[in-house]
Amino acid sequence: MSLSWISQDLPQAFDPDRVTHAFERWNALGDKPAFESLSDKIGEIASNPEKSAVLAALFGNSPYLTNLCLRDPDIVCDIFDHGLDQAFADALAPVRKSADARDVDQPTTMGMVRRAKRRAALVIAIADICKAWPLEKITRAISETAERTLDFTMAHCLSAVAKMRKYDLPNPQNPLEGSGIFCIGMGKLGAGELNYSSDIDLIFLYDQDVVTYIDPDRIHQDLVRMVRDITRIMEERTGDGYVFRTDLRLRPDPASTPPIMSMIAAETYYETVGQNWERAAMIKARIVGGDHVAGDTFLEILRPFVWRKHLDFIAIQDIHSIKRQINAHKGGSKINIPGHNIKLGRGGIREIEFFAQTQQLIWGGREVALRGKATCDTLRTLTEFGQISEQVRDEMLAAYEFLRTVEHRLQMINDQQTQTLPDTDDGLRALATFLGYDTLDAFKADLLLHLRNVENNYAELFEDDVPLAGSAGNLVFTGTEDDPETLENLRSMGFENPQNVSVTVRGWHHGRYRATRSRRAREILTELMPTLLGALAKTTNPDMAFRAFDEFLKGLPAGVQLFSLFTANPQLLELLAQIAGTAPRMAKYIGRNAAVLDFVLMSGFHEELPDADAMMAELDERLSREDMVEDWLDAARRWANDQKFQIDVQTIQNRHTPHQAGRALADVADVAIRALFPRIADDFAAKHGRFSDGGLAVFALGKHGGQELSPGSDLDMVFIYDAPEDDEESDGEKPLSPGHYYIRLSQRYINALSAPTAEGILFETDLRLRPSGSKGPLATHFKSFVAYQNNEAWTWEHMALTRLRAVYGPKALCDKVLATTHDVLCKQRDPDQLVRAVFDMRNRMDAGKGDNHPWAIKMRRGGLVDLEFIAQYLQLRHAHDHPEVLSPTTREVFKNLGTVGILDAEDAEFLANASSFWLALQAMLRLTTEGPFDPEKASEDLQKMLANAGKCDDFAALQDKMEKTATRIKAAYDRIIAQPAEKIAPPDPPQ
Repeated sequence: MSLSWISQDLPQAFDPDRVTHAFERWNALGDKPAFESLSDKIGEIASNPEKSAVLAALFGNSPYLTNLCLRDPDIVCDIFDHGLDQAFADALAPVRKSADARDVDQPTTMGMVRRAKRRAALVIAIADICKAWPLEKITRAISETAERTLDFTMAHCLSAVAKMRKYDLPNPQNPLEGSGIFCIGMGKLGAGELNYSSDIDLIFLYDQDVVTYIDPDRIHQDLVRMVRDITRIMEERTGDGYVFRTDLRLRPDPASTPPIMSMIAAETYYETVGQNWERAAMIKARIVGGDHVAGDTFLEILRPFVWRKHLDFIAIQDIHSIKRQINAHKGGSKINIPGHNIKLGRGGIREIEFFAQTQQLIWGGREVALRGKATCDTLRTLTEFGQISEQVRDEMLAAYEFLRTVEHRLQMINDQQTQTLPDTDDGLRALATFLGYDTLDAFKADLLLHLRNVENNYAELFEDDVPLAGSAGNLVFTGTEDDPETLENLRSMGFENPQNVSVTVRGWHHGRYRATRSRRAREILTELMPTLLGALAKTTNPDMAFRAFDEFLKGLPAGVQLFSLFTANPQLLELLAQIAGTAPRMAKYIGRNAAVLDFVLMSGFHEELPDADAMMAELDERLSREDMVEDWLDAARRWANDQKFQIDVQTIQNRHTPHQAGRALADVADVAIRALFPRIADDFAAKHGRFSDGGLAVFALGKHGGQELSPGSDLDMVFIYDAPEDDEESDGEKPLSPGHYYIRLSQRYINALSAPTAEGILFETDLRLRPSGSKGPLATHFKSFVAYQNNEAWTWEHMALTRLRAVYGPKALCDKVLATTHDVLCKQRDPDQLVRAVFDMRNRMDAGKGDNHPWAIKMRRGGLVDLEFIAQYLQLRHAHDHPEVLSPTTREVFKNLGTVGILDAEDAEFLANASSFWLALQAMLRLTTEGPFDPEKASEDLQKMLANAGKCDDFAALQDKMEKTATRIKAAYDRIIAQPAEKIAPPDPPQ
């Protein structure tokens, strides 16, 4: 057999000692019983100068290929006896016919495919090192090895399923024929361009109209198990090695779909949310295993998705947006050779492939000749059609062949799936020697030449596109692999987990969320990505902000309109990033109510808190456009959400005092009640009529009454009605007695506020402070209210009454209730009994709901409840002599107590300011945190926001101020309430 295929310039051995040791082991093989018949050939190869030079090139540069030679010397003998082509055919012969796998058990199958891969790999490596085969033949041979072993494995696994009587094979003698189950090779396998240590990218599908399953309910489960067996047989490492690592991530939406899908499910995906990078990936798609007829039918169905009949300018725009994410350089960029990734790095293999594929996508719909799968063929065809010059073609072809050869040598050394150059000079010298270079400098010069040529030609493709990433570098989120430069760029922006960002953004582009299911939404989001990530990176904790934005995106019902709004108004994106980074609760709310962002663009949004009169006019005008109760409720909710969002945004931006914010939120509630309730009452009266006089009045208590609402606060309310004594029932079509009438109307009012609609709820309501509490009727007759407050109410109920405020109802009734309340609060009380009752009540609260965590703003000792108890006690204690101290607002009470001298001026001022201090912190915490606040886990941004809310220089100063404030409030509580009360015997328990 002629040895003319052996190159005259074989690589020199980088490590001569390894050569000597390997030849010693080679010569010893002839003494082993397994290779006794080859003894003469083994010796002859070692002594033949040409043959031994081939082995020396392997032994001195690749431990992996050395082991293959020593494990299978017969294939080495076959190469030298019969040539490379015959040896390659002999290596794959045992697995060439997939039908032969039908009666083979699994261990035997695993051994057969591993031996075939191992022997074929050695033949291909020798052909490559000896320059006997061109690059196209080498990559095609590796791809054929993958196809043959995969097809054989699929036939074995499908036969195994059939033998379990779960599947009727149309042709048991040839299991794959007509089975309806097939495997698509993607990427380099589909193009017949596998590298030496490639993964194989696969998509498994089945034709639901062909597969005839004995147990239809289990078809999916069993097919998934079969695919897992196939991939395990292919990639599991045993004593015989492995076949090929498999990657199933190019299937539709891999994070949420099983390893095998039906054709109809895959077709639906590509038609609805298929992306342009998936169109590009499908250019290389080819049936590599299973039922080729069914598979080719599917690819034909998919052809319109990949190849558009006419120039698709939206697709072109999307491709350009992908290109614009890449910070392409034309000359002058610094490429650091040690550690450079020759696939994904600048000037690398991926740039050559992308250069070809983008132009295929744009022009391949019109020019069928541009639909080829192989990269080199595509580059040649692009020249024929005038899309690239001959010089560019030749430079890209030369670079592709050079870089693929470097890639193969890198992988041959230790059978590692790598495209990264060694990061040491010694490692680079070893690689250069294996490539046939005499010096490292000569290798570096050639490498840089090709990388620069690719980089420059690639940048030409981008010259009309201003990079979305600006000067920051790549921000690429296509395909299934992380772009190394993108990860590095994200890391430099401040993201500690750039891999999570990359994976999550790719999930957005898969249409996994409702907001990104439309193609247009994904295209706009691509354009927004650098601005979005830049805004999130400005927060103190970009990773937390990114997670919160992901939650926001997850909640959006649609994306195009909002993403377009962000594009036109980048300041909105910055605001959202700020909210995402500091107030995840608000971010979730925006996700459910994205329309509030339109409101941000209105003038004055950031400068002015809403004015009650202006709000009343606006809401009244909105409600007047609607005729139905349901429409009133939705309109009121949309309006209130806008107002509350404005107040909340200004709160986190620290643009107003907590008293102003609490007053504004209370105004929103008041306006909603005053605008809605008359309409609800009129609608109710249409059926049930009215009474000649009297009516129903609504009163606020608690924080609503004190106009100190915090974000998310309930509305404490009480309903009081009056009716003429001689009106036994209303005058409507369906008359009701006064009690029933006003109780049912009260229920309508409550539903108007708290019933959920498509727009959410307006406010949660709490009616437990009404006379007789939860056991009493929803609405109380005025006379009953007077009698109850004068004769039955507990001290704590009179404490609550200090915060009663009229919100809506007939003026005469409101005035009567307020006068009664004033009289009740100004009654002269036994000081001892009062202070003891207040003290006991506070202790019961502490026992039942107490929480002395430093950040339990309301319930901790020295917190809001202690402040409110002091204010309410002192009002009940002194209103008889000083009615001017009365006020529903805690802060105003303390000011009044100081004015009349009940508290000295310093204490009054401190307690008034302490009320504002605690309310400010409570409002900020409710906006920004979920569950108990843990200062150890709070971001720097949130710590700073809390410090600003508390008017402190930093978070440490805030914590110190909290302790001092609580200590002083508790001391005031003890002095004013606890110490006097402890001197008084508790009341006797009831008999």
